[in-house]
Amino acid sequence: MSLGQLALHIASLPDNLSRMAQLEEFDASHANFEQPSPASVEEILTTHDASLGVAQEYFGSVDEQTLQGSWRLTFRGNEVFTAPRSEVIRSIMLNHLYHHRGQLSVYMRLLDVPVPVIYGRSADENPFA
Repeated sequence: MSLGQLALHIASLPDNLSRMAQLEEFDASHANFEQPSPASVEEILTTHDASLGVAQEYFGSVDEQTLQGSWRLTFRGNEVFTAPRSEVIRSIMLNHLYHHRGQLSVYMRLLDVPVPVIYGRSADENPFA
């Protein structure tokens, strides 16, 4: 992915994955893995804000019974795995986000853009300033 495609993908993940978590089953053969290119930084920021709103709405209303319910990933009708929805949210949603944020930090480093705080200070921050 280009830097813009990656940034837009990260911005849309909360929306896309919270919508996916609401399903009982997702067939990965229907997924579109072609990432669009954003027209502007504003599109990425607007997408991110809207995406967070969708995720906040879902996670603010989901109950424990739903979170512990089964969720299935299939491919062309064949089961890949079944797991509690809460585990799917953790493994697919959060780990997927961490993975792509790591990729984004590599792009930033290659472009000499200071890497922001991710899990604590980055090497680009002076702790004494």
